[in-house]
Amino acid sequence: MKEERIIKQLSVFAENKPGRLASVTEKLYENDINIRAFTIAEAGDFGIIRMVVDKTDLAYKILKEAGFTVSITDVLAVEVSDEPGSLYSIAKALGNAGINIEYVYAFTSGKHKALIILRVDNIDEAIRVLENEGVLFKGKIE
Repeated sequence: MKEERIIKQLSVFAENKPGRLASVTEKLYENDINIRAFTIAEAGDFGIIRMVVDKTDLAYKILKEAGFTVSITDVLAVEVSDEPGSLYSIAKALGNAGINIEYVYAFTSGKHKALIILRVDNIDEAIRVLENEGVLFKGKIE
């Protein structure tokens, strides 16, 4: 099923100033929400905090109620060998299929594995292409 291959990511739009990240993470901490993956992209006076958490719907509600601009986005999480060329093979397969990677972030997850989180312009086609490449999807980040 397609849904088992897609994970939900929170995107929080925040001012780029001291204490804003603390304000976001404090709300998560107070509600026992664990961050599984995380990145920040800055654009001058503002930034986008992107994260995968263990309780997405609750985190969305809590942050929205606290006045943050927040959205939920479908992304793919794929597990690959932690070795040169792993990202290249995914990027090449998607590029050859005409699928644009809008952004990506990654981290190693131990035992010689890496987890890559991808936002693409055609998620259904990306799933099909990557399945044909034998890529292992992670429907949940533990």
